[in-house]
Amino acid sequence: MTTPDIEVAADLDALIARLSLEEKVELLTGRDFWSTVPIESIGLRSMTLSDGPSGVRGPVWDERSPSLNLPSASSLSASFDPAIAYRYGRVAAAEARRKGVDVVLGPTINIHRSPLGGRHFEAFSEDPRFTADLAAAYVNGLQDAGVGATPKHYVANDFETERYTANVEVSERALREVYLLAFERAVVESRAWLVMSAYNSINGVTATENDLLTSPLVDEWGFDGVVVSDWTAVRTIDSAKADQHLVMPGPHGPWGAALVKAVEAGEVPEAAVDDKVRRILRLAQRVGALGDSAPAEVQAEDGPTFAREASAEGMVLLENRGLLPWDASALRSVAVLGSNAEQARTQGGGSATVVPERVDPPLECLVKALPGGDVRYSVGAINQVGLAGLQGDVLVNPVTGGPGARVTFRDADGGELFAEDRLATEFVWFGGDAPIAASRRVETDFTLVPKGDAEVELGCAVTGHARLWIDGELRIDEMLTPEGDDLGAALLSPRPTGVPVSLRAGVPVEVRFEVDLGERDDALAGALAFTVGTRPVQSSPEEMIAEAARVAAESDVAVVVVGTNEKVESEGFDRDSLALPGHQDALVEAVAAANPRTVVIVNAGSPVLMPWRERVGAVLVGWFGGQEFGHALVDILTGVVEPGGRLPTTWPATEADVPVLDVTPVDGVLTYDEGIHVGYRAWLRAGATPAYWFGHGAGYATFEAFDLTVDGPVTADRDATVEVTVRNTGDRAGKHVVQLFAERDGSTVERPVRWYVGHAVARLDVAEEARLRIVLPHRALAHWDGGWQVEGGTFTLRAGTTAADLPLTAEVDAR
Repeated sequence: MTTPDIEVAADLDALIARLSLEEKVELLTGRDFWSTVPIESIGLRSMTLSDGPSGVRGPVWDERSPSLNLPSASSLSASFDPAIAYRYGRVAAAEARRKGVDVVLGPTINIHRSPLGGRHFEAFSEDPRFTADLAAAYVNGLQDAGVGATPKHYVANDFETERYTANVEVSERALREVYLLAFERAVVESRAWLVMSAYNSINGVTATENDLLTSPLVDEWGFDGVVVSDWTAVRTIDSAKADQHLVMPGPHGPWGAALVKAVEAGEVPEAAVDDKVRRILRLAQRVGALGDSAPAEVQAEDGPTFAREASAEGMVLLENRGLLPWDASALRSVAVLGSNAEQARTQGGGSATVVPERVDPPLECLVKALPGGDVRYSVGAINQVGLAGLQGDVLVNPVTGGPGARVTFRDADGGELFAEDRLATEFVWFGGDAPIAASRRVETDFTLVPKGDAEVELGCAVTGHARLWIDGELRIDEMLTPEGDDLGAALLSPRPTGVPVSLRAGVPVEVRFEVDLGERDDALAGALAFTVGTRPVQSSPEEMIAEAARVAAESDVAVVVVGTNEKVESEGFDRDSLALPGHQDALVEAVAAANPRTVVIVNAGSPVLMPWRERVGAVLVGWFGGQEFGHALVDILTGVVEPGGRLPTTWPATEADVPVLDVTPVDGVLTYDEGIHVGYRAWLRAGATPAYWFGHGAGYATFEAFDLTVDGPVTADRDATVEVTVRNTGDRAGKHVVQLFAERDGSTVERPVRWYVGHAVARLDVAEEARLRIVLPHRALAHWDGGWQVEGGTFTLRAGTTAADLPLTAEVDAR
């Protein structure tokens, strides 16, 4: 009797046998930027892939097709709750199906090796096992709903500088114990349907050609899915000899006719091509794209409601000197300060970007939540790098007369190829109908009708020859070239330029922009991005700060929202500093001096320096909290919701203290010479003290934990169960996270001082207690030495609230 799996394999082989070599090879490169090739003769439809680890953008990057903007990955991980990660995946799956998407290109599960990493916000944590817990839950949430998950970027792509060409030198032990672990769990436990190969090389071989695609991914872990390349990551035909299965984007790429010839010449076995095709057909079966199968219907909770809950669950209360939560009924006046209060950053930059239908910023949400109080706003310090696009409510389309702008694509002779009416002036064409490759000039026209008086720079950000007319006068005529050679950064973060303009409320300004594209032959020649927008002129930062301090001094409490933005934290480049941009630190210092009842909200996706942290009443990390960030923040400040987050990454007091900081290759090589000592492990090894350890965070309730026990030895055939009792000793319900670490004194093996092995979450009412369980598997105590080995003997277990605050101890024998 045959098993279903064997029957399915036989069916796929029968389909493969009906295909010519050319048809099989055609399947292995995308049809376009976001979809795969269909073959009607075997009942295979095209599958749509989409960016969006923190939402699902779909096949177009367009404000007319908005998406749910979920909190970024660092916020999700700060919840310390795999159940929330599962629900997050489930909500993302519903959004994917709404947009006709079969595969979500996420989660990003690279390690927070350095706080300077540009995509730090998009990944989970500095700890590999903790990252793995969340990755497995996220993948399950997506795939239980019939949408493919794509853990990325395989592997050691923990930086952005020179990411296309850099070679990471890393030991096999560090690879296995740190950088591969989350991928292993996502594949072995959650059976991920795809994995994305990275741009970089690992130990001298580019990721798309590396033996790591075969071993451990296929041979050891039993991966039966599709390895899809990061976009343009496949360079040569040699990658077809590896376990690289799908080249994106298409339709052009290094395989195609060259792969047909290689097979015919005996350089690549046709069986290898068949294996790649079989995997793509299997993926099609799973997502409902083959034969009579259909996409699964996804039943999920309301997206915005979940986004609000998830944002609050991830917010981390770092400091609270009796100031929070507020008694909203007793507040007469609140000073709200900082440009991020009015224009909060809900996500990082780059391919993870989605376009939300709406964002309610903290200032607006506070005004709504405190109708009886006097909410006073002063910008204090401007946090904007580059140009901000203009929205439809201040634009008039000269063709339709409605809100927005007209965009026109022209050929070399100036003939119109295509035109569209848009509702905002931050444009990205990365797929869709616009004829980018055929266009030689693109224009946009609109009338700007300001809502208020402002001194700004009005300009553009683009790669190419740019011209900008303001009220009929040519003000910009400049060739703008990319900063660096990263294709993604050149596309999504082009160089800005601008000229000073005085805007007056209600006085229209006629704007016309043109860019000459020329002929391009790079891998993203069919994509285009540019912004026409403004940035404020900060002529007197001292006066702005002084005004904010005056408003704070006259108010009961002050809220300062500081942070980064998409020009600081983004795909395509790493950060060059952990300091807050602009004059934000000076703003906090001045406000805190004027009013000690100051709450600072950190609106950033990764660690920032906070030299003022001991001189303010409270510090709350809100991360890039998604579209419901403002509502979630008010829920926390007013005590409606407990701040549920704990730091998934250690935050430094000064940049000089960070033990692993470097993200810049030297002569094309980035050496991970710290080995297995990453994150809090590196801090412990260096004997250094950060501002806040991994796991730090407090709530409004108080707890005590006691009676840590282990139920026996750990063996290859037996997991141990660790138990601890937690009691709520406070005056309100709350959340407590117990974290468990292991140590081994006198080990014959190089080890971290201690390492994370698990955690448990308690949600308890006043005076309630619970007995929490944490499963301790054999592998949590293992090290890699040509295979997984466990050093026999006694390990010390420590439990507590951070990687350093671990008052409870127990011992466990390993055999």
